Amino acid sequence: MFESYSNTMEPTAQPMTPQESLDLITSMIRQAQRNVQQSSYYFLLWGWVVALSHASAYVLLMMDYRRPYLVWLLTIPAWIITVYKSRQQGRTARSVSHLDHITWALWTSFGICIFTLVAFGYKINFQLNAVILLVCALPTSVSGVILRFKPLIWGGVCFWLCGIASFLLPASWQHIVGLVAIVSGYLVPGYLLRNKLKNV
Repeated sequence: MFESYSNTMEPTAQPMTPQESLDLITSMIRQAQRNVQQSSYYFLLWGWVVALSHASAYVLLMMDYRRPYLVWLLTIPAWIITVYKSRQQGRTARSVSHLDHITWALWTSFGICIFTLVAFGYKINFQLNAVILLVCALPTSVSGVILRFKPLIWGGVCFWLCGIASFLLPASWQHIVGLVAIVSGYLVPGYLLRNKLKNV
């Protein structure tokens, strides 16, 4: 009787072998990489919106327009599209790994920081270019590490360098530096990610 009872207490699930554990981890990483690669849409969306805004702001400053900052209203529809698209992808995602959660938390924290900077930018006379570029460096480079995708890592480095340069340049040239940072940090990696996704 005791033997029969002890047999029923034995766990039915067998422990994973080291190879099975490695295969599971590898599968999770590959799925996370694919999910983040699908986010190339956001890099391209925001890359073009911000690049257009920087270029337009520079032109308006050269024309002595009093309110060049109004071009940044272009980001409002971009935010709406981003929220809608991310919810849509969340509903259709086949699987979500721990790395996906980390990536989501990283970019959500980034969005909160940007929103806070914009909301309280008047406290520093809206001198935000340098700070925003520095903040952009973190999620961009970390996403590159998660993906093992060097263009994104170098894009983060470019954001950092351009952020430093923006501290040293007049307002008009900060928009040129911002344009360079966005092209290098979002657009180029975004197109490379999209092409890589097609081959996965």
